Parts: sequence; structure tokens; C-alpha cells
Amino acid sequence: MTPRVAAIILAGGQGTRLHPLTINHAKPAVLYGGKYRLIDIPISNAVNSNFSDIFVIVQYLGNELEHYISEAYRFDSFRPGSINVLSPQENAKGEKEWFHGTADAVRKNLPELLKTPAEYYLILSGDQLYNINFQSMLQFAQEQDADLTIASLPVRKKEALRMGIIEAQSNGHVTAFVEKPKNLEVLHPFTLPKTSYQQWNRPYPLESTYLGSMGIYIFKREALISLLKEDLRDDFGYHLIDTAVQKGKTYTHVYHGYWEDIGTVASYYEANLMLTEGAGGLITTDQNNPIYSKSFHLPGPKVCCTKINQSIVCEGCTIEASEISHSIIGVRSRIQQGTVIRDSVIMGNHTFAEEDSGYGIGANCIIEKAIIDENVRIGNNVKLTNTQKLDRYDGDGIYIRDGIVIVTHGTTLPDHFSL
Repeated sequence: MTPRVAAIILAGGQGTRLHPLTINHAKPAVLYGGKYRLIDIPISNAVNSNFSDIFVIVQYLGNELEHYISEAYRFDSFRPGSINVLSPQENAKGEKEWFHGTADAVRKNLPELLKTPAEYYLILSGDQLYNINFQSMLQFAQEQDADLTIASLPVRKKEALRMGIIEAQSNGHVTAFVEKPKNLEVLHPFTLPKTSYQQWNRPYPLESTYLGSMGIYIFKREALISLLKEDLRDDFGYHLIDTAVQKGKTYTHVYHGYWEDIGTVASYYEANLMLTEGAGGLITTDQNNPIYSKSFHLPGPKVCCTKINQSIVCEGCTIEASEISHSIIGVRSRIQQGTVIRDSVIMGNHTFAEEDSGYGIGANCIIEKAIIDENVRIGNNVKLTNTQKLDRYDGDGIYIRDGIVIVTHGTTLPDHFSL
């Protein structure tokens, strides 16, 4: 009999590395792919794995995220389940008890989490992209009788310094763990032997390779309770996982597929544009495992005299642009005549733009390698092409990060503005 599993999605981080997109949004509430939000991915993967007891722990700008979840996800008597949003509560002195890390967030919400009769807890991040049915990972955890099972994937040296790195035996038993090693010398003992790849029926990479933690964990109920009580430190990756490994019943389940941790503006930008390329990236077209989101009930896009190439144009758009190439155009976007958009992510609008004063992109603009957040007004003859090839720039509502121009939520750019 399949054990009962509750999913815990950690969605409270400030997302400082994704600044300035997180000035006005919690990181998991940032739009992705024109119509989704990052939080939709872990929720959808949990639901598609038949885990319908879901907790989302929020903190930074949590109201927007809580409102979105309440509108987007509703279970019923035909498909029972629940999504409970948990946020910092006031103590007896009337003070908010803020979360100081991932483990601290779970610990402070443990009384609520334990109300479910779950035998296992699946812990997920609110800002990762993947298509995973967690049933195989759960089955592996049962077969090994593991207290903790860590999802992992082979990574190369350049990726290893930003991840938790695992040393494991051929049966998956984890013998050592280090979170985000500071230098390559620390990594040396964790190099995977060639035999590991033979056992997984995967080709052996040309350079040294490691097992990287995906930040996805399955805990036995009692093991999670015990760990949180014994180790009172704040973070799973930096603190509690190492404690769990020392206890001896930690295993890793190796995954081979697309996975992306949205840690920077560049990774967010690239992950979006991969959706336009037809290969790699997140799969959003699997009818049996859909990515759920809020239902917009919008008409199809209205396009006039526009050359569109390798792009996604979402519902409710009014497009009169001259060219849209290798770009994502989000819901309710309005783009006027003569404008050229290349290699860009346009997030769209909350409401339909009015003809004269609403949100949208004006006439005869050139926008290249840019991210335009929601509810932005861009005037006529605006040029956003990073002409000076800057890697970083801070302005009034307009920024450059990793060479990508970013216009933040609610910003207005006047006619003839240029950057």
C-alpha cells in the first residue's frame, strides 16, 4: 500500500540574487513562461505525483503568493486534497516569529504540519524547474528504509560550487555531504568514479563530475521530527542534512533530466527562452502531467501585421508589432505598431490596457535581451538594447543584470527613452 505523503514547499526566501525582479514579488510569485508563476512547478509536480496534502510556507511578500494560490488551486470532492499556506505567526508578546532558514521554517510550523497523518514528508523549493513524478523516489525510500532520501543529479565542476555535494555508495547510501563547497580542494573526495555511471547506464562525462543535491528531500515522519528537535540550527542544507548523514540512514535517489534552480537573473532569463526553442527546458505540453496555473478565461491573442518567429504569445494579447523573435509575450500584453522585440521576456499585465493610457509597449520601440515585468508602460520610440554593453546598471525602475535589461513592475518609461 502506498504510504501517505504530505508535500512542504518552502517559498519564503527573499530571492536577493533575483533582484530587481523580487523588489515587488516573492521569488516563487515571479512569472514564468508568460502565464505561470514559479510556485506552479512544485505544486504541479506534487499533484501529478498524487500527493494532494500540500503546505506552502511563505514569508517575504507572502500576501501576493497566498492570494495567487487561493485563486489558482481548488480541490473538490472528486479530487480531494488541500493546500495550506503557512506564514510567520505572532507569539504571546505580539511579535512576529520570523523564519531564519529552511529548517527553522519547518520547525516553527511543525504543530500544523503534524496535523496530517502523513507517513512521509516531501520537502520542495518554491523556485525550481523540473518534471518529476516523485513516486519512484518514494518507492526507493521505502525499499532502502531510509530516514532521509535526497534527490540528486550528476553535475560538472562549474555547477558543484553552488550546490550541496553528495558522496554515496553504489546502493545510494550517503556517506558524506557538503553544502556549497568554498573551493575545488573540498570537492576532491566527492568526485564520482566511472563505475557509478556504468551502474546508472549513463555515459561517463569527460571532466570530473559530482552528485549535486537538488534540494528535494523525503523524510520519514518520525525522522523529521527527531532531526528538528535534536539539531536546532536554521538550515537544512548548511546544517541538518550533515547531521542526518551522520546518523547513517540517508540515501540519494539519482535523477537524470532537466532541473534548474532559478538562482540568478541570467538563469531565469535562459530558462524562460528555452521554452521557445522546442528542445530541453521544462516540459509544459504533457497532457498527463500538466503544469497547473490560474485560469485566466481570456480570448486568444489578436495579432495584426506582425512577423513572429520562435516565440510564445499568450492569451488576451493585442499585437501590432513589426517583429517578435525568440521571445515570450505574457497575458494581456499590448504592443503597438512598428515595434521590434527580440530575445526578450514580456510578462504582460494584470488587466486589459486601455487604448490611450493603459499598460503596454508603444509604437516604434526596439527591445532586445530584456525582461519587462508586469504592468509596465513604455512610451513610443523607446530603445532598450543596452547600447553600452553594461553588465550591471541601477536606475529608476530600470536595471541591467548579467547584460539583461530589466524594467520592474509598474514602471513608466517616457517617449524616446534609451538605454
